[in-house]
Amino acid sequence: MPEKPAEPTDRSAVRSLLRLWPYVRPVRLRWIGAALVAVLASCLALVIPLILKWMVDGPVADRDPGGVWLGALYLLLLGIVEAGLFGLRRWLVARPLAGVEAAMRADLYRHLQRLPVAFHDRWPSGQLLSRGTTDLMLLRMFLAFPLTFLLVNGTTILVGFVILFVQEWSLGLVLLAPAVPLMVLCSLFETKYALVARKAQDQVGDLTTVVEESVLGIRIVKGFGRNRSQALAFRALAQRLRATELGKARLLAGIWALITAIPELAIGAALVLGTIEVANGGLSAGTLVAFLSTALALRWPVESIGFLLAMSQESATAADRYFEVMDVAEEPEPEAPGGAAGAGRGIVFEGVEFRYPDAGPGSPPALARIDLHIRPGETMALVGATGSGKTTLTALVPRLHEVTGGRILLDGEDIATMRRSRLRELVSVAFEEPTLFSATVGENVLMGAEGASEKELRRALSVAQAGFVHDLPQGVGTQVGEQGLSLSGGQRQRLALARAVVGAPRFLVLDDPLSALDVHTETLVEAALRRVLEDTTALVVAHRPSTVMLADRVALLSGGRITAVGTHQELLRTHAEYAWLMSGAQGTGAQDTGARDSGVLVSEEGSTR
Repeated sequence: MPEKPAEPTDRSAVRSLLRLWPYVRPVRLRWIGAALVAVLASCLALVIPLILKWMVDGPVADRDPGGVWLGALYLLLLGIVEAGLFGLRRWLVARPLAGVEAAMRADLYRHLQRLPVAFHDRWPSGQLLSRGTTDLMLLRMFLAFPLTFLLVNGTTILVGFVILFVQEWSLGLVLLAPAVPLMVLCSLFETKYALVARKAQDQVGDLTTVVEESVLGIRIVKGFGRNRSQALAFRALAQRLRATELGKARLLAGIWALITAIPELAIGAALVLGTIEVANGGLSAGTLVAFLSTALALRWPVESIGFLLAMSQESATAADRYFEVMDVAEEPEPEAPGGAAGAGRGIVFEGVEFRYPDAGPGSPPALARIDLHIRPGETMALVGATGSGKTTLTALVPRLHEVTGGRILLDGEDIATMRRSRLRELVSVAFEEPTLFSATVGENVLMGAEGASEKELRRALSVAQAGFVHDLPQGVGTQVGEQGLSLSGGQRQRLALARAVVGAPRFLVLDDPLSALDVHTETLVEAALRRVLEDTTALVVAHRPSTVMLADRVALLSGGRITAVGTHQELLRTHAEYAWLMSGAQGTGAQDTGARDSGVLVSEEGSTR
């Protein structure tokens, strides 16, 4: 995420809001129709002073009660028509603009799914959530109200001043005098408000992130008694947001006070001058009443300028924040997708190098010159100390990260030439930290193979020794809840393993998939998994000898390099670091091998990132 948002003074609010046009274009006719209806309704209100002029100079002056009642009827009818037109405007825009918001939210979600993992590593989830909720709500409100009424009020002011000048041009000049200072004030206000609006919306994203982390990590918060510290952290962010919002309120109050006071002074001056003219016989009483009524009818369009400008600035900021994400390039796809993978070559790493995008200048790469060949149908165990880069290496096979040097071949085909959709049909993965979604057990497992049959689902659950699902209230139809936290760690891990094997993939990448299982369950899963591995080419991250025994050969990763390849027994005899890792000895010497010092996170399960 950008450390500092772009200064609003470096961008045009109009240019930012114009980027919404592709979404508005499909509903432009209804929006334009609604705007015209609102203009008509607003201009009808300017007819009322003309009726008042007729009543004062006619029926009132002539003491004609019938004429007064007729004028009152005209005013009532105008009020009813005006109210009906504003109701029609609301009906015209409500449904289409809700559709615009839904389309923008769908595009944002779709885009987020296609962005590289490195993007999600950098951006707090709360910032993304606030863009998909609060910011889009602001944009819908802008299209429905401020945008329409900037047009409506501008037209009303223009028509109103034409009427004023026709009635009495000298008094019209008095009311027009505040126009220049008001424009200067609005320009200054717009610049300052844009800065504080961006600050507030970014702080909302920070606050959302803290709330989300606290809810997802509630067991840690409660387990370590950190309720108070989390509450204090939240309160500090909330107080910071409160101070920013109060700053916004002060700016808005100041501009509103000035925009209200200056025209009021002009109206007062016009009233005094108009009264003098009526007394001197240069102006009729009806004309003065109509003039002042028109001026008062223009009060709201003028006074609302500050409010509408504030909402427009917040909406421009929301548009900037939305398009900050939408402008990030998606994961590139090859121009000419490769054909079907060949057969008989397995997984080959040729001079593979990888450096994290956030790595410091001059820091060593996470992986350097990885040369490794996993034969077809072979299972290769990947062993290494904490921070040696095992998880990083496994993430390169399904292209969760892109290699920065060398290449990876699947049955002779470079994965960089494959479309991701096809690559991920060939390669299935299971991570040490299993992620489940708010869906049923069956839906979570079948994410690993779209269209898999009930028989394949049962087979996958059997391989993962996940028979516990049949004891759940609705069996495989049971909702597991957010993050699957209603299940134990071992149960979640078994479902993640079932998800990896349900589609009988050609290539299987497992990142220590049995770490949360008890000894007896692990033995059963290994026995079933061994049969699955006979029909696939697999790379398995292993920390325990029992997992290593699933493999035909073992690769030792140390300091981001492959330092030895052989069978488990061969490496025990010939390689001291491997023997130390398998012995479970305690110490720091070998464990520190290959740890990155560039600020990249190192997880406790023995993998970078």
